[in-house]
Amino acid sequence: MPIRLVIADDHPIVRAGLQGLLSSQADLEVIGEAANGREALELVRTHRPDVVLLDLRMPVLDGVETTREIKRISAATHVLVLTTYETDADVLRAIEAGATGYLLKETPREELFRAVRATALGQSVLSPSVASRLVGRTRGVEERALSAREIEVLRLVARGTGNKLIARELRISEATVKTHLLHIFAKLGVDDRTAAVTAALERGIMRIER
Repeated sequence: MPIRLVIADDHPIVRAGLQGLLSSQADLEVIGEAANGREALELVRTHRPDVVLLDLRMPVLDGVETTREIKRISAATHVLVLTTYETDADVLRAIEAGATGYLLKETPREELFRAVRATALGQSVLSPSVASRLVGRTRGVEERALSAREIEVLRLVARGTGNKLIARELRISEATVKTHLLHIFAKLGVDDRTAAVTAALERGIMRIER
């Protein structure tokens, strides 16, 4: 079964470009396009796609509110933000609204394909440039250290535990799990779960439990 996608962006050229890129992959299928947040919600209600590729700045309903509504309508649909905006506030608002990943439009195509596939599995993805930007804003070694809760989350990730089960085990929301992952990625300077676990092991932040 291919990964079913909806593209939501108010620029027709961007939508056409993404459609062409994604359709070149046998396991990716674009089932609809939306020019604003309201249209995106209608497509989600009708088709229940696996992933919505969503711009943050859109007319009628912005990306953050659209993300929140998508998760209310279809919890199984994952949102991958693809935007030109990379401020800390934008990233955090999108993730807290329920977005699974956050990429910039300058992302290379292979990285985009990988991110879409990871998002479809519910795996958090953060653009390397966004991670670097957040890391650059931290000050001091202590501030870059992972918190006890972040290490708990990362230990569960290392066991192959998904966000939903992590949330259940730690008695927190999935949105909070995603926010913790966002902070972990930023502090370690990585862009996905596997790289985060690898970096934490290499730096002695945690050990493999036997």
